Amino acid sequence: MSEQQPESVARAWREVVDTARRSAADGLVVGTSGNVSARVGDLVLVTPSGVPYDRLGPEDAVGVGLDGHQVLGKLRPTSELPLHLTVYRETDAAAVVHTHAVHATAVSTLVTEVPLVHYAAAILGGPVRTAAYARYGTPELADAMLTALRGRTGCLLANHGTVTHGATLDQAYERTAQLEWLCRLWLTANVVPGLSPSLLSRAQLDEVTEALKGYGQEKG
Repeated sequence: MSEQQPESVARAWREVVDTARRSAADGLVVGTSGNVSARVGDLVLVTPSGVPYDRLGPEDAVGVGLDGHQVLGKLRPTSELPLHLTVYRETDAAAVVHTHAVHATAVSTLVTEVPLVHYAAAILGGPVRTAAYARYGTPELADAMLTALRGRTGCLLANHGTVTHGATLDQAYERTAQLEWLCRLWLTANVVPGLSPSLLSRAQLDEVTEALKGYGQEKG
């Protein structure tokens, strides 16, 4: 990255690369599948298309404006750029993580909404929906995703993968990991012959959502 780039941009790019590498190390993507982005003002830093994450360095930063016009770097942005830009245009998110996590993708082929098998759904804003299938990289997929994300911070993409967003990359990634775990849990519980997993009610989930407002450490 050029020395003229602000430190905030350089730092955000490092976090994008670190998160992309983490998604591969945790088995949420294979090869160069999936993508990660972070927003700094009106600039969106996003992983490039078809480049292994372990080869990315400071000089490989890729940045686009909210209109999709590339303003930083020579590598071509991910083909899923419409997904990322749609999230930034329609929400106050500052980070987006898209993966092909195995269990979540499997569930995306089975249901239109992830069953409420655990209160972890509250971390994502409620029952996680599955966006209707559309080819990757298309405006149609971005539109379907936006519908599924309404009131949520994550969704499944039918026969494809996951999308989560957050105020930081750490938060977006944590939501991705929770979504994959939730889907793995439901698949595991659902394979016992003759039995079906018990599910939480919406009232029980709402109770958890309220309790989570006071979860964690107080900010001093």
